[in-house]
Amino acid sequence: MSIQRKYYHVGQLYMIARHSYEQTENGEGVETIINAPCEDPVHGKGQFTEKRIHLSNRLPYWVQAIIPKLFYIIEKSWNYYPFTCSFIPKLSVTIHTKFEDNSGTTENCLGLAGEKLVERIVDFVDIAYDEVSPKHYKEEEDLKFFQSKKTMRGPLPENWKNTTSPIMCSYKVVEASFEVWGIQSKAEEYIQKTIREILLLGHRQAFAWIDDWISMTIADVRTYECEMQRKTNTKVNACVSDPEIDEKSTELEGESSGRVLKSPKSFSPLTNLFSPSSSSSSSGQNNTSWFSW
Repeated sequence: MSIQRKYYHVGQLYMIARHSYEQTENGEGVETIINAPCEDPVHGKGQFTEKRIHLSNRLPYWVQAIIPKLFYIIEKSWNYYPFTCSFIPKLSVTIHTKFEDNSGTTENCLGLAGEKLVERIVDFVDIAYDEVSPKHYKEEEDLKFFQSKKTMRGPLPENWKNTTSPIMCSYKVVEASFEVWGIQSKAEEYIQKTIREILLLGHRQAFAWIDDWISMTIADVRTYECEMQRKTNTKVNACVSDPEIDEKSTELEGESSGRVLKSPKSFSPLTNLFSPSSSSSSSGQNNTSWFSW
């Protein structure tokens, strides 16, 4: 991505909030339950979020046949940018991310070892020339044609990864486990494919929306984030009713509540990947999350 790593924190938060709002309709999408400050003895102050991902009707029919009609996934995330730890209980989807100011040239950015290193499949995602699903395509977000009016970056030509400056890369290790007999392989392949599409679309949008967020501070984007979360929750709750939502709604603006949450007890790098204490660590910019990109 033709952005310096230090600026991406604001762009990432802006993109997630706006993308979640635009992709939410008819009671399906991303609902924020908690957004509050948190602390970790190693990583310091950060932000905790708990989200519900409503997606029953967006799943393939062979998945819908085995789940309840009202179905959502819970994501919990501890964000100490540039470090983030997130997990999705039971379904076991883990994404470890590290951002670096290069074009994807680091061979083992996240420090995999042993079987994980041997078995990994490296997939280069090109935000300009990989095609998104037709239902997600917008000409104004096509980076082959887009040019920023504020930064004058873009359009991105062929071989842009080797000719563009500044440039950063988002390195990710995506692991998925869905242990249901008969459909495990099919489900895990579907999860990997879906996550790739989400990440491709989200990073395209982060760059295409750069003129909207490049002048924002962290305080600005947190205000925007809170506003968009409330609007998104309203769209979800127009079709979904849950008494717990009303009880937790006052926690959405965590900074004003005075409540500080604690991070998981364990933050050992790339170990215990399918537990609530799964984590990553790095000297660079690092994320682990379903919707933290």
